Amino acid sequence: MRVQATVDLAAVRANVRALRARARGAAVMAVVKADGYGHGALACARAAKRAGAAWLAAATPHEALALRAAGLPGPVLCWLWTPGDPWAEAVSADIDISVSGEWALREAVAAARTTGRTARIQLKADTGLGRNGCQPADWAALVSAARAAEAEGLADVTGLWSHFACADEPGHPSIATQLSAFHEALKIAEVAGIRPEVRHMANSPATLTLPESHFDLVRPGLAVYGLSPVPQVGGPADFGLRPAMTLSARLAGVKRVPAGHGVSYGHTYTTPGETTLALVPAGYGDGIPRHASGTGPVLVAGKWRTVAGRVAMDQFVVDLGGDAAHAGDEAVLFGPGDRGEPTAEDWAAACGSIVYEIVTRVGARVPRVHVNAVDEVDAVNAVDEVDAVDEVEGAGGVGGA
Repeated sequence: MRVQATVDLAAVRANVRALRARARGAAVMAVVKADGYGHGALACARAAKRAGAAWLAAATPHEALALRAAGLPGPVLCWLWTPGDPWAEAVSADIDISVSGEWALREAVAAARTTGRTARIQLKADTGLGRNGCQPADWAALVSAARAAEAEGLADVTGLWSHFACADEPGHPSIATQLSAFHEALKIAEVAGIRPEVRHMANSPATLTLPESHFDLVRPGLAVYGLSPVPQVGGPADFGLRPAMTLSARLAGVKRVPAGHGVSYGHTYTTPGETTLALVPAGYGDGIPRHASGTGPVLVAGKWRTVAGRVAMDQFVVDLGGDAAHAGDEAVLFGPGDRGEPTAEDWAAACGSIVYEIVTRVGARVPRVHVNAVDEVDAVNAVDEVDAVDEVEGAGGVGGA
């Protein structure tokens, strides 16, 4: 295969178990937005459920509806709504709709009237992030309107929630400020008579480092896939996590060239002496950052190499020096690091980016090959059996999900 992303579902399951342990009794909501952070939403959702995730979450309604269409049961939260979105379809599918303002509540109520079903809604408070979420000045009015919708049987407020701005910077003063604001929002809702199923605020970094933010539910995203959201504190292994994705390619060509030979567009790299160049058939059309030109690390022929010259749409070059390689040999861009290969964190550092971007930008034309699958389709509801299953699932072989 020219290039592929191999996703280890055993790692996803192990990561969810580690996060459940960190949550100390709070339920786990596995976030599978952006095609499971580039890892394959459906396969990873099933693996997360298998490992005991009680909830799933997606950003867009179409992502959430795709989970339902695939037969995934249980509560699913979706938070990024606009006018004209499929509100009625979401209500019919029992998707939890995040509501940040009265306009969204009106849309959800209208969908409830249309479908004859009660809309499951979660009220989101803006405690300081400044994106979606209801401002404190408008919170009491939104809570009152939601309570009125409940009284009419048109809505059920299943959750109250918010989102941190700087949880990946432990000790940042905004963390305590936001927690205090969320507690105040909860008090207002309680006085109004709102009795939600869950209250939640903890994203991946807060799940790992901020137990006072766990409430009833934690909401990890990046950590589900084994990547550290707080690299200044520790890498994945320090939190009991394992990166699930390995991005690799097969060399499309190897050739000897003389000294002074330009490489790729613009000749930003020129060979310092006679050398061997290897062509890696992956480029920015596959999600390889162009900012990795001249910096991106790749394991070829047992050694770390660096992208030589510019990353093109479909390919880039590495300089092997005097080392031998052949067309068809493996080039590993990133993985868990077990074989000495670079990690996604190494790529983020090389590009001046964040690890979230490295994995989510892997393009649609790169096949996702899911390995170490077990019978997740039949086990997505088997949360009570998870711990027993986990003891023996290591025998699972390679397969799709």
